[in-house]
Amino acid sequence: MPVFEYSALNIKGKPVAGVIDAESSVAVRQKLRASKVYPVSIKEVGDAAVKKEAGTFTFKRPFSRISLPEISLMTRQLATLVGAGFPLVTALDTLIPQTKSHAFKKLLTQIKDAIVEGSSFAGVISQHPGTFSPLYINMVHAGETSGTLEIVLERLADITEKQQALNVRIRSALAYPALMTVISVIVLTLLLTYIVPSIISVFSEMNQVLPAPTRLLIAVSSLFRSYGWVLLLVAGIAVPVFRSIRKTARGKYFWDKLLLALPLTGPLTRKLSVARFARTLGSLLENGVSMLPALEIVKNIITNALISKAIESATKEVGNGQALYQALTTSNAFPGLALQMIQVGEQSGELERMLNKIADVFENEVTSTVISMTSLLEPVMILIMGVIVGFIVLSICLPIFEMNQLVI
Repeated sequence: MPVFEYSALNIKGKPVAGVIDAESSVAVRQKLRASKVYPVSIKEVGDAAVKKEAGTFTFKRPFSRISLPEISLMTRQLATLVGAGFPLVTALDTLIPQTKSHAFKKLLTQIKDAIVEGSSFAGVISQHPGTFSPLYINMVHAGETSGTLEIVLERLADITEKQQALNVRIRSALAYPALMTVISVIVLTLLLTYIVPSIISVFSEMNQVLPAPTRLLIAVSSLFRSYGWVLLLVAGIAVPVFRSIRKTARGKYFWDKLLLALPLTGPLTRKLSVARFARTLGSLLENGVSMLPALEIVKNIITNALISKAIESATKEVGNGQALYQALTTSNAFPGLALQMIQVGEQSGELERMLNKIADVFENEVTSTVISMTSLLEPVMILIMGVIVGFIVLSICLPIFEMNQLVI
């Protein structure tokens, strides 16, 4: 259905603006006048308008571009409004003009109109799996069913904010090493491609045997000058090929297995997956979702294929009557601390609270591990750069020293 932006005057003569979907501009005017809003201008936006302007070419702005911070902010605002007594439709209508993203504004408008027509909130957002995760959809469904939507939205806001904060901390910690790596590669490429050859060309005219470090430097520099474009071409081909292989089931499985096996990335990947598992499962259980459906949901949101498979096997064993702790123990995919805390939670009848504690513990461990790794990585990178630059300087200076000895 086409989407229209409008500017209008309300019954008090104050200007209002918004987004609405309808069959035509005439239908828009009828909807607005029925709401005692009098349109001044109406403009069609979205897919239909672009198609008219571009002829045969159509451009569709996918909802998947909506970021996690936007969803987190919307959820928090929606929880506040619903908790204050606003009906869901009125709350959405209030949020739409405040939304800066055009794609998100269009999506919220469609959600609001679908709810007005009789659809449930969970049913509408389930049609947009690229924007709303299975956790989000199922928790909203549980909240609507139990009549505690405002509480569920508050918990969803907490979950998305914590996930966002964790991502920001990890990216911030990795930003400086990544920048250092890029700068180092650029500097070394310039040295080996342009600066070193101009200096080394002086030594090539000498009729004497150059030192081994100088010959090695000349060979590396010649390789970069002659075959640098080949290296770039290989890298340009290897990256998309690697990504396409990772998208296959077998490629993703072996890549995830490698990540878990490596000494640095293995513990970090495992802790991140366990934290997400515990946070999601605890939230679902707290909101009335039973164990087996909750495990099915969690299995689908864990990105590591090995851990997801372990959860799938545990789900079958739990369905056969086994305790969650025992079902997870057989896979060897979960750390011992997490298993012990789950066991204590099951025995004490406070599994939900214990799962949230597990998530807090492992999220904090991930953050501290990343910070520790990056703090060690910075001096290591500086040391490596110093060794490489020192080798280049030594390779250039050795022939000069030998020339001075011959002169003396």
